[in-house]
Amino acid sequence: MNPQVDEFLRKTKKWREEFSALREIILDCGLTEEYKWMHPCYTLEGKNIVLIHGFKEYCAILFFKGALLKDPRHILIQQTENVQAGRQIRFTTIAEIVKLAPIIKDYIKEAIALEKAGVQVLHKTTADFPVPAELQKKLKEMPALKTAFAALTPGRQRAYLFYFAQAKRSKTREERIAKYLPQILAGKGLND
Repeated sequence: MNPQVDEFLRKTKKWREEFSALREIILDCGLTEEYKWMHPCYTLEGKNIVLIHGFKEYCAILFFKGALLKDPRHILIQQTENVQAGRQIRFTTIAEIVKLAPIIKDYIKEAIALEKAGVQVLHKTTADFPVPAELQKKLKEMPALKTAFAALTPGRQRAYLFYFAQAKRSKTREERIAKYLPQILAGKGLND
């Protein structure tokens, strides 16, 4: 047991009982307890397997390679359409966790087996994502923008593509692109 996780649990106001129950279940599967990204994280030989986290409406365990799990119970949830690998099992009560404990362990054991086998999630590359027409137009009009966008890391490129493409109206996409032109030209990501 990691003392940083002990401290995390002491300070937690919401979901403390649920987090403690999840911790017990996960530790029973033989994983190493660490504290990463301000949350309890459980690893196998330094590789992330599962993380415990809480939100306003629910707490959850996040499987880092959840997209690879078979999910015969259909309980894994993709947080957003843009999340490629991670999947959650969500809880709102301690009773749900207690009831699902054997199933949670089965999912964790499968995640461990996948990690031991070296199976990787095939992530989409930036080229797999459509470039909104409004951005294509700006890239043609401004060679400096095209150069700056190409110089961004793939993750930063994808963040911009997701954000620009989420707008339903062309006018909104144009406004978003105009707003972030200086940031792209400066080599910065969407949230930098």
